[in-house]
Parts: sequence; C-alpha cells; structure tokens
Amino acid sequence: MQSDPLEKKAEPELMQNGVPTSPPAEHSKDVGEETPQGTQSSAPPLPPSPPPCSRPKLVFHTQLAHGSPTGRIHGFTNVKELYTKIAEVFRISPSEILFCTLNTHKVDMQKLLGGQIGLEDFIFAHVRGETKEVEVTKTEDALGLTITDNGAGYAFIKRIKENSTIDRLKSVCVGDHIEAINDQSIVGCRHYEVAKMLKEQRRGTPFTLRLVEPKKAFDMIGQRTRAPKSSEGKMVSGKETLRLRTKGAATVQEVPSEFEERATKKVDDLLESYMGIRDLELAATIVEAGKDKRNPDDFAEALDSVLGDFAFPDVFLFDVWGAIGDVKKGRV
Repeated sequence: MQSDPLEKKAEPELMQNGVPTSPPAEHSKDVGEETPQGTQSSAPPLPPSPPPCSRPKLVFHTQLAHGSPTGRIHGFTNVKELYTKIAEVFRISPSEILFCTLNTHKVDMQKLLGGQIGLEDFIFAHVRGETKEVEVTKTEDALGLTITDNGAGYAFIKRIKENSTIDRLKSVCVGDHIEAINDQSIVGCRHYEVAKMLKEQRRGTPFTLRLVEPKKAFDMIGQRTRAPKSSEGKMVSGKETLRLRTKGAATVQEVPSEFEERATKKVDDLLESYMGIRDLELAATIVEAGKDKRNPDDFAEALDSVLGDFAFPDVFLFDVWGAIGDVKKGRV
C-alpha cells in the first residue's frame, strides 16, 4: 500500500540531555509579537541561575611510613574513609594500614593521628609488617600496657610501663597491633574491649598474644621524598584543623583552646588510669560534652547520649567532672 503523497512526514524526536522533548510548535510567535488583544505572548526571560557554590578541596599529602612516593588525598570524613583513600593512592588494601602518624615516619605515639588533622599536616601510614606470637604470664594484676585503636578495628599498644610484665618481654613493642588473644581474633574490637579482655586473664596462667608489628623502613628511609610545600586546594590558615567524627561529616574548626587542650589531656590520663586505654579523640569528645554543663547529672546525661556504649563507671564520671572543673578554674 502506497503512502499518501500529501501525508505529512513525522517530525524527528528531539533529545535534550538524553530525554525526548516535544518539537517546537509551528507558527510560534516571536518574543514581542503582539496577540490580537495587543498583549505580549511570553513572559520576560528568567535571570540565569547562580553558579553552585563550591568549597575548596582539602588536599593532604601522604606517604607510607617505611618509604614511598608522595601521594595526595582528599574527600574523606572519618578515619575509615581516610585509610581507604590512602590505600587507593598506593594500591594496597585498607586492612594493611595499622595506624597513621602526623609529620613523622617514626612510630611516635605523641604524633599519632587521632580525631584531628592540621590543615598543613603530612600523613604517614604505617602498614602491616611481621607477625609474632608471644606467651605471657601475669605476675600481677596489671600487665603494664596501654591500649589504643586506629578507629578502624585495630587495637594496638600505645605505651608500656617500665619494669612491668610486658616490659620484660622485649619482643613486644609500642605500635604492635594486637591481632588475637589465645587464638581468638579481636580485629574489630574497640580498645576498651581489648583492655578488659587482658585484665580478665588470670594471674599465673599463661596466655598467647598474636601481634603484628609495623613494617620497618630499613634502607628505604633514604629514598623517602621530601614533602612538597604546595598549598593547592588548602583552606589555609595554619590555625585550623580537620575534625574527624565517628558519626557525621568532618568539620574544619579552629585549633583547640588552651582549656580544651589541658582538659583533654587530663581526661586522657583518667582513661588510662581507669580503663587502660589512651584515646585523645574520645577524651576530646568527653570534654566537649561536659565543658558547658552546670552539674554532674547534666554531664552524665550528655555523655550517655553520645558515648552510651562505653558504660563509664560513676566514679570515673565524677573524677572527669572534677578534672574539667579544675582546669576551668585554673587549679591544674
């Protein structure tokens, strides 16, 4: 059957950003053309929309602590995401990273990355090295070690007390990741859980620790490249830090005040005394919850709302409240 020669051909389908649109109507009026009533046929054009407000990227430089080229990372809001970004740069698994230090490749617990990173800080990632097993026998209630964790499921040794049970075991070192106790994996446990397990080990009964030490540098230290001094992408002030949070987005804020620094240190000392752990980010969160509270009950309620999982004993809370008050009044 032949088509009608007068039949109108179908208009081609128009696409805008991949979406079909209707063809323009025939005999459409130009802007300004009058209708029979003498009115304008179309509204005045809308003003162009403002360009999206883009925040400058925070770009940090990073290396593997045992030696590597320098990489650049950005776009993370917590420690787990930070480890993922570092792993992507160096093409390793995030699970290879034990912890990070700031501005030094050494295993220096004073430079340990916690919840805050200065905008000019250089990040060194310490990765898994040799695995070792150590038999330990408690001769006193305390083993003499302080535990912290990397915020991503790895607990490790932050401090060893002189002349303690652990100090006499020369193969155990600061920075060692505690991977298992008596062949029971503790990967994924928080530092306070690991400290509790160690405290519950019976005196006189041997138990085994499986430890993973950070990879050592050896001659690769000499190949480490110098950190660039580029400020590309920085929101530079030198007096600001990136605060990493367990819940919620990271925020850029001023460096802690003298009160916050001193109070955080006191609370960190109390964490070690009561729980056998060191955690500056946890201590800073406790101080933040208590610095504007009027009484211990309000403080305990605020702390429970953000750190309820810890179930802090009342005596610890009262000592922390007292420490914060002492710092406020300049008694410390």
